[in-house]
Formats: sequence, C-alpha cells, structure tokens
Amino acid sequence: MNNLKDRNRLFWILQTSGWLFYFAFTLLTYQISGSLTKALMVDCARDALVGFLLTLGLRWPYRKVKIHDHSVSAVVLRASALTFLAANVAAGITALFKPPGSSWEMPAGGWTFRSHLMQVVGWMAPLVLWSALYFGVKFWQEWMVEKGRADKAKALAETAQLQMLRYRMSPHFLFNTLNSIRALISENKAAAKTMVTELSEYLRYSLVSKKYESVPFKDEAESVRHYLTIQKMRYEDKLEVSMEVDPEAEEYPVASFLLHPLVENAIKYGLSTSPLPLRIRVKAGVERGRLRVDVVNSGSWVEPAAREKDRAVVKGLDNVRRRLAETYPGKHQLEVCQEEGSVHVRLTIGEGGGR
Repeated sequence: MNNLKDRNRLFWILQTSGWLFYFAFTLLTYQISGSLTKALMVDCARDALVGFLLTLGLRWPYRKVKIHDHSVSAVVLRASALTFLAANVAAGITALFKPPGSSWEMPAGGWTFRSHLMQVVGWMAPLVLWSALYFGVKFWQEWMVEKGRADKAKALAETAQLQMLRYRMSPHFLFNTLNSIRALISENKAAAKTMVTELSEYLRYSLVSKKYESVPFKDEAESVRHYLTIQKMRYEDKLEVSMEVDPEAEEYPVASFLLHPLVENAIKYGLSTSPLPLRIRVKAGVERGRLRVDVVNSGSWVEPAAREKDRAVVKGLDNVRRRLAETYPGKHQLEVCQEEGSVHVRLTIGEGGGR
C-alpha cells in the first residue's frame, strides 16, 4: 500500500462504496419505520451526493496532514474545525437545492438560525464518521510506510555490518596490522602492545555495535580514533591525523558505521594523490540541531569510475548513501568538494539537512 496509485485506488473504492452504503442505509431506515416515500428517496440520493462531493473537498486539506508529525489533539482540532465548516456548507446546500420530487420544505417563518443549526447537527454525524475513517486508514498507511522503511534500514544496517567485517578484516587492513604488530614485537614491544590494544577495541566496536540500529556519535568517533591510531602507527610520519568532536555532538544518535567508510576512503585515496605527509582531519559538531561531520584529507578527489578495481571501498560508500536515504529520508546531506588541494566530505544529519 506504499504506492500512490494503490492508495488512490483504495480511496475511491472506499469513498464510492461508503456513500452508496450511506444511501442504502438511510433508505432501509425509512423502510423499516414505514415512512419511505419517493420524495424521501430523492432526498436520500441528494444527501448522499452532497456528502460524496463535500468529502472529496475535505480530502484535499486532510491529505496535507502528516499524522506522525502532529499530536493527536492537533489533528482532532483541525479535523473538527473542517468538519464543522463542511456541515454548514452541506446544510446550506440542502436548504437551497430542492430536486424535483423532494419532500423538503422551508420551515414555517422561513429560514432561521435554529433550523440551520438543526441541519448542521444532522450532517455532523456522517461527516465526523467519514473523517474518523479517513484518518484511521491514513494512519494505517503511514504506519505501514514507516514500518517498511524501518525494516529496510535495518536490513541495510545488517548488510553494512557484514560488508564492514568483510573488507575491514581483509589483507588491506587486518593482515597489514597484524604484520605491523609482528614487526614491532622485536623492535618496540610497548608500541606492539599499544597496537594490539587499539585493534582489540576497534574489533570490539565492530562486533558489539551490530546489536544496535543506532549508537551515540561518541562511540562511532571512538572507533574511528582506534582505526586512525592504528593507521598512524603503521604509516608513521607519512600520516598526520587530527580529530575534534564537540561535546554537544557526542550524544547525537547515528546509524553505526556511517563514518568509517568516509575515513577509510580519505586515507586510501589520500595516500595515492597527496604529497606526504597525508593530512586527515575529522571534525564534528551540532549546528541548529543538526549533526555536521567534516572529513578532510589532503590530495585530490578520485572519481568513482576510477575506483572500480577496489570494490570494497566503492560498495562501502554506496552503502553509506543508501543507508542515509533510508534512515534519514529528507533529513540528510552528503557533499563532496575539493578546495585548495584538499578533499572535503561533509555529512549533515537532522531536520533541514535534506538534499
């Protein structure tokens, strides 16, 4: 039911069948009471037609209401005001429109506020019921959309976990780190011990965070620090690293493993395009309620077409984009630009950050 065409089809089925049922129900009520006449049949048909057309008009403002973005009281208040307005319009139409054969007659003494109010009260019941049913179906549809989006985001998160473990625990990182540790054992046991600790903490995050769909940004940043420390120990003077995380950004919830592919990409392609030492800078803060993360590396941007030989990194970046689209629809932005010999990747998450 996520498809707009399917939603419209369902609306027209319910709209048409609902007002046909209203017409049949009022006829049956008069029939049971023994008061059904041809004139009353005409009035019932007129009322069903008026109700059908008026609720089509109500649908237009109702469609603009996003139930999950408003409180229940706000939705009820807006619907009540619009329903009351529609009931007044319906009362006016039925008072003015007298089809051939109708039994309706102007009350003695002409139109009065009392007679109009009685007509309004009579119209409120079917219009309130229609509004309740409309928002009930709308809530169900929006809930199904959100559920589908959440399920898809969860599946992508699990895919990202598996991809992360595959390409991170590959000769490009894990084996090279182990080889570096082996070399350090005979040269600098303290450094070898430090690298083992950093690798252990990095892998701990990889394995433990897969239980959660989102984590505080400080956890994501800490894992990246472990990764960068290992790389710094491996490349020594060939790599310079700085990382700044504002305290306000530390508790900001983010999907896990969004930052890793960006940092890994900066190191991999920075080393191949930048004069040494490669400079990596990661900065995170919160601006107007939005999380902003900047990953900057010296060197030049490598177009995606030139990266096809390294599918691990390409898939990692593609996965980041897909996960952002599913987890933060309309509430994120991922920008890449090159300025003064450096590649800038800026990730923004939060209201107002949509592309």
